Amino acid sequence: MGIGFDMRLEIVVIPVSDVERAKRFYGDLGWRLDLDFQSEDSSYRVIQFTPPGSECSVMFGKNMTGATPGSVQGLYLVVSDLELARKELIGRGIDVSEPFHDAGGVFHHADGQCLVSGFNPERKSYASYASFSDPDGNGWLLQEVTARLSADIAADDPRFTKQIVAVVRGETTV
Repeated sequence: MGIGFDMRLEIVVIPVSDVERAKRFYGDLGWRLDLDFQSEDSSYRVIQFTPPGSECSVMFGKNMTGATPGSVQGLYLVVSDLELARKELIGRGIDVSEPFHDAGGVFHHADGQCLVSGFNPERKSYASYASFSDPDGNGWLLQEVTARLSADIAADDPRFTKQIVAVVRGETTV
């Protein structure tokens, strides 16, 4: 049962060791710079960037988090065309991995198990990935999503892998 108010993810704080280097990197991604604030005594700094089309932004800076630089992993950027996204990011000087997919058809495994090189053979939605890291090692995943899942998905919906359809329909577990 739902709740009676909205809760939207708006900001993700990522830990970085060199604020200026991170600012250049996220600017090179083509993200919109929303804010660059520094306290008068330079003890605190906040930089905020927003990816194109996103309602969620990232923040980093000085004295913002106690997390270890590079410790944030598995940040997803959903794209409608993974091939185009990779090409553009590589053209901007970003080191993006080759595409990969999960052999089981549901979700990639962080430990590398069941990962197969290349796009999902049928280019199903939610099934192809690529990755990159910022200069500190914070890890990003590009995920190709061409159609959104819903609870009323048909068992034979050709847009998704049969495994993910079965999970959404409650017919199997991962």
